[in-house]
Amino acid sequence: MTARSQKPAPSSSPSVAARIRGTWSAGTRAFARGSRVPYIVLLLLLVAFPFIDGNQSHIGIAQDAGRWILLALGLNIVVGYAGLLDLGYAAFFAIGAYSYAMLASGQFNVHVPFWFLLLASAFIAALFGVILGAPTLRLRGDYLAIVTLGFGEIVPRVFRNSSKFTGGVNGIVGVDQPFIPKVFGFPGYHFLFNPVPYYYVILAVLVISILLIINLRNSRLGRAWMAIREDEVAAASTGINTVTTKLLAFALGASFSGFAGTYYSAYLFVVTPEAFSFQAVSIVVLIMIVLGGMGNITGVIVGALIIYALQSYVLVQLPGWLNSLQSSINLPFLQGVDLGSYAQDSKYLIFGIILVGIMLLRPQGLIPSAQRKVELELGTQDEAVADLRGSA
Repeated sequence: MTARSQKPAPSSSPSVAARIRGTWSAGTRAFARGSRVPYIVLLLLLVAFPFIDGNQSHIGIAQDAGRWILLALGLNIVVGYAGLLDLGYAAFFAIGAYSYAMLASGQFNVHVPFWFLLLASAFIAALFGVILGAPTLRLRGDYLAIVTLGFGEIVPRVFRNSSKFTGGVNGIVGVDQPFIPKVFGFPGYHFLFNPVPYYYVILAVLVISILLIINLRNSRLGRAWMAIREDEVAAASTGINTVTTKLLAFALGASFSGFAGTYYSAYLFVVTPEAFSFQAVSIVVLIMIVLGGMGNITGVIVGALIIYALQSYVLVQLPGWLNSLQSSINLPFLQGVDLGSYAQDSKYLIFGIILVGIMLLRPQGLIPSAQRKVELELGTQDEAVADLRGSA
C-alpha cells in the first residue's frame, strides 16, 4: 500500500496576535450584550459638557474628578479583581508625577513632550510595580498589605530627601504644560491653564481605560485574577501561575496610577512630595472602590465621584451651611456656639461617620459586582458564583 503524503497538522497553540484579537472580541461581545444606548448618551453628554456649562471652575472640578476615577480604576484591578490589598498605591502616583516633572521641566533642562511621557510614565510605574511585587507577592493578606504600606511611605520620603534631583520639600516648579504641535497646517495649541483641553484629555484616557479594563476582565487573565481572589491554592492547582498573574495585576494597576501622576503634574505645573501621602491618596482611593463596589467598574466610578464630592465640596461647604442654618433658625441655646468652627475642626470625624453609615447599610458597596454580592450576602457557593462570573 502506497503511503499518502500528509500535510503537517497546524499548531494548536494560538499566536500572540490571535490571543489579542480573542481578548478584544471577548470584551466587545460582553459590551454588546448590554444596552449600549445609555453609555453612548452619557459619553455624548460628557463630550458636550464644556459647551453646556462654560464655567471654567466647573470644568476644572470635572477634570480633577476624572483623575480620581482613573486612580480608582487602576487600584480596582489589584484589589477588586486580583484580591490583593495594596496600601501603597500613592507610591506609583508619585513615580508617575515625578517622572514627568524631572523629564519635562527646567530641573535638568530636559523637555520631553507630554504625549510621549504620558505613555512612558505608565511603563515606568508598571516597572516599579513589578519591582515591588516580585519579592513580596508570595506574601498574603495582612503581610502583603504591610509591605505595600511601607513601600508607599518610602517613595514620597525618597523624593523629599533627594533634593538634588527632586527639589526636596519645595518640589519641582515650572513643569512643562502640554501642547499640540504644528502638523499638516494646524497652527498648534498650548494648553496653558485652560481646564477644557485637560478635561478632554482625561475623558479620552478614561474611555480607553474602561474599554481596556472590560476586555481584561473578560479575558483569560481576568478570570485568572478572579480565581486567585477566590482561592489562591485552588487556582494554583488548576495550573495558574499565581506569581506571574499577580505581578501583572500590580503592573497594570501601577500603570494607571502613572498615567494619573503625569496628568496631575502637567495640570498643576508643580509637584511636591506632600501630595502623595498615605492619607491623601492611598486610603482615599481604597475607600472609593470599597464604597462603590469592588470588582464593578460602574460601582468604582460612582464611589470615586461620591468620595470626591464629599471631600472637595460637602465637607468644605459644611461650616458655611451650618452657620447659615444657625442664623436662620435663631434658637436661644445655640447662641454663642460656633457650629461652623466645630464642623471645620471635626470634618474627618464627620467624613468617617458618613462612611461608617454607608457601609453599615451597604456592606457589599453601593453597586457591587454580581459575584461579590453573592459572596457577601449568601456565602460562596461554587455553582452560583461560577454562573455569575460572566456578569461580574
